[in-house]
Amino acid sequence: MEAFLSNIKIVLVETSHPGNIGAVARAMKNMAMGNLCLVNPKIFPSAEATSRASGADDILASVKIYETLPEAIADCQLVLGASARCRTISWPELTPRECAEKIVIHEPGNQVAILFGRENSGLKNHELDLCHHLLRIPCNSEYSSLNIAAAVQVICYELFVAAGVQETNKIGDKGDIPLATAEQMESFYGHLHEALVDIGFMHPDKSNSIMRRLRRIYNRNQMDSKELDILRGILRMSQGNKAKTKRSQ
Repeated sequence: MEAFLSNIKIVLVETSHPGNIGAVARAMKNMAMGNLCLVNPKIFPSAEATSRASGADDILASVKIYETLPEAIADCQLVLGASARCRTISWPELTPRECAEKIVIHEPGNQVAILFGRENSGLKNHELDLCHHLLRIPCNSEYSSLNIAAAVQVICYELFVAAGVQETNKIGDKGDIPLATAEQMESFYGHLHEALVDIGFMHPDKSNSIMRRLRRIYNRNQMDSKELDILRGILRMSQGNKAKTKRSQ
């Protein structure tokens, strides 16, 4: 089971308290998970983290540290962001159980990142822009704030259970082409923005809201690398036709 869950990264973004890092490592080891990544932690390594890990020292020893979130998820094909806050623009949402079923049963083998934000403010909107789904843990609406280690424990538990009962027979064929990675998607979004400006669809300084909604559309569909190549070919053709039109005027 450990080998099966090794494709799932638990990513902590700008964690303030090192004790929480240790507590997360302990929660992960309870559920046979060991791939912990930190994005710009305030303090790490730390004796407090080691103490709170309570024997999960091997997970702390193998922690990968990144300066930015895009670097941490560059090789991932499915990115989920945990958040308890309501957002102005809606994201497709999953519960921990739905998340586990999606990862383990319906889309096994993909590289997955599950993101957890800062203890006091969670994930920012531009970080959620990188996610395919919002991950929300159902709890008491009058007291919905979970400690980060508790949140990780709930989600890892569902993954652990799902990994033990995964279906061996699947109906249908999802194809042999791998899903696009986060790095490939970010390159596509940069190209999309450039093309939309080139063809006069949007102004370069007033594009944040449009691009955010376009991200929602494409992230919902989880495109594979071939589909991404087709879309980028369409963008290149559109830019080329626009340039030809300008030259002929």
